Amino acid sequence: MKREFATTLLLSTLFSFLVPELIPVCEAVWLNIPKTGTKCVSEEIQSKVVVLADYLVISDEHSIFPTVSLKVTSPYGSVLHHSENSTHGQFAFTTQESGTYLACFEAVGNSHGDKDISINLDWKTGIAAKDWDSIARKEKIEGVELELRKLEAAVEAIHENLLYLRNREADMRIVSEKTNSRVAWYSIMSLGICIVVSGLQILYLKQYFVRKKLI
Repeated sequence: MKREFATTLLLSTLFSFLVPELIPVCEAVWLNIPKTGTKCVSEEIQSKVVVLADYLVISDEHSIFPTVSLKVTSPYGSVLHHSENSTHGQFAFTTQESGTYLACFEAVGNSHGDKDISINLDWKTGIAAKDWDSIARKEKIEGVELELRKLEAAVEAIHENLLYLRNREADMRIVSEKTNSRVAWYSIMSLGICIVVSGLQILYLKQYFVRKKLI
């Protein structure tokens, strides 16, 4: 029994300290929205990743209940979530393409009493967005087995993240090679044009001097 408890504690420690260092899974953000304008939060996420977020408007005055509008968009501009006149809420989605996802908050009307609005945003992605308690109850697992499942999910997420970074690096390398090739061709064309122009200038000056009988 003590050995199982020690193993569970060790796995929990590894899951708690190593995983956040390798993959970004959860982030709590405190936002101050100006009375006029929009404040956005962005994160670059790969495809097929679950995103779950909760937000809550914080008010120091009990007589004022500020409301905000929220719009969440994908890298290609598709609206994934939109709400108006809300003081709190939750949104969730599964990413369909890799890129930067935006969550933009905007103050609504004069509900804020001409003051800035504070919002607490809890943004979770990947394994942090999973409800492990529900999974444990559904599959009837606990202790070491549950921690192993968490570590397995973490390892899969790390592997997928590494593959994503490798693909991004390959794409950037291709773009860099194309850019270098275009610069090289541009340099050759520029040199060729300079040589042709210089030759034409020499030919023109020679004909000019011949007409003037200077040579």
